[in-house]
Amino acid sequence: MVKILGISGSPRPKGNTIHLISKALDAAEELGAEAELISLHNVKISPCIACNNCKKTGKCIIDDDMMEILEKVENADGLIIGSPVYFGTMSAQLKIFVDRSRPLRSRFALSETVAGAIAVGASRNGGQETTISSIHEFLFIQDAIVVGDGAPSAHYGGTGYGTDLHDCEIDEFGLDTAKALGRRVTNLAIKLNK
Repeated sequence: MVKILGISGSPRPKGNTIHLISKALDAAEELGAEAELISLHNVKISPCIACNNCKKTGKCIIDDDMMEILEKVENADGLIIGSPVYFGTMSAQLKIFVDRSRPLRSRFALSETVAGAIAVGASRNGGQETTISSIHEFLFIQDAIVVGDGAPSAHYGGTGYGTDLHDCEIDEFGLDTAKALGRRVTNLAIKLNK
């Protein structure tokens, strides 16, 4: 059974980003995957201090929740990473996660991991593609296998629209792209793990 890990970079414990990631993970579970969601809103992660210890030892010297999260990331067969749009890019919570993932990069630990991205903007064309692109850049540099949501929409990934807390619950297009992303990540992870 493949493991698919969702990571929400939203500061909200419940809201649009978590909703779409959850729908992507539901689609993964329908295909037989084991799914888990980590919300960065309630974990303790400090910013990277550029000490380069991770480059030398593969471990971070900061004592917080990040090493436990990185262990889950490294053991996943697939990743679905989501963020609300903040000025055309990812949230601060997700950026800290990205910067602190350097221990994985030192070993190219994600080179066999299938990954995709979800973003929620305040309008239909509210920076979702640029936010997803910034997540993709992180994944490419980590040497992950990056996929979008695929046919029939074939976008960068899951693209939701929402200004209020629960708008994505009725955003059919956003829901469809999130579910399609969950299926694509899972199907490819299953093929790679046969």
